[in-house]
Amino acid sequence: MDAETVYSDDPSSMAIRWASEGAGRLHVVDLDGAVEKKPKNLKQIRRIIDSVDIPIQVGGGIRDMETIRMYLENGVDRVVIGTEAIRNPDLVREACRAYPHRIVVGIDARNGLVAIEGWRETTDSSAVELAKMFEDSGVASIHFTDIERDGMHTGPNIKETRRLAESVRIPVVASGGVSSLADIKDLLFLSASGVVGVIIGKALYDGRVDLPAAVELVKDA
Repeated sequence: MDAETVYSDDPSSMAIRWASEGAGRLHVVDLDGAVEKKPKNLKQIRRIIDSVDIPIQVGGGIRDMETIRMYLENGVDRVVIGTEAIRNPDLVREACRAYPHRIVVGIDARNGLVAIEGWRETTDSSAVELAKMFEDSGVASIHFTDIERDGMHTGPNIKETRRLAESVRIPVVASGGVSSLADIKDLLFLSASGVVGVIIGKALYDGRVDLPAAVELVKDA
C-alpha cells in the first residue's frame, strides 16, 4: 500500500476503455477494502457497473454474506472471496448455495503458501490444499495469483499454475506476472489442464500488452 502507482483518477473511464477494447470481463479489486476488511470504494464500483455492459467481478474486503448480497444485487456478476476462504470456508460454501456459479475463490500464494489480509500475512496452508477444500462447493472458478510475480513483468508462474489446475476440477484463472503476448501464449498451453482465463492488470496500464491483440490471440482457445 505504501508503494502504489496511480494510473488514473477515474476508474469508470478505464472500465469503458477496456470494455471497448474487447475485455470479456472486468476484474475489480477494492484495495482499501482488502486492508480495512470492508468495502471502501463502493461509489467508484457503482460507477463502473453503470458504465459498461460486460460482466464485472469484485474482490477486496468481502467478509460476510451481507456484503456478497449487496454486490450481487447491485449488478456485480461475481464476487471474489480471498482471506475469508481460509479464515471461514463455510462462508464460501454458504454463498455458493445461495448464489451458484457466482462465487470465486481468490488464492494468492507466496512460495506455494496462501497469503491473506492484503498479502500481509502468509499462512501454513498450500494453494492446492485450499483449492481442494472447495472441490464440490459450486465455486465458479479459482483465481490463482503468484504474489512474487504480480506486477513484476517476470511472466506467470506456469509450473505452479499448472499444478493447481491439475489438482482440482474447478476452472482456474491465472494472474500475476503477465507482461507480454508471449506470456499469454504460454498460458494457452495450460487450457488442457483447466486454466480458462488470465487476468491482466499492470501490463495493460503501462502499455506492455495491447488488449485487442490479446483478445485476438485467445479468441479461438
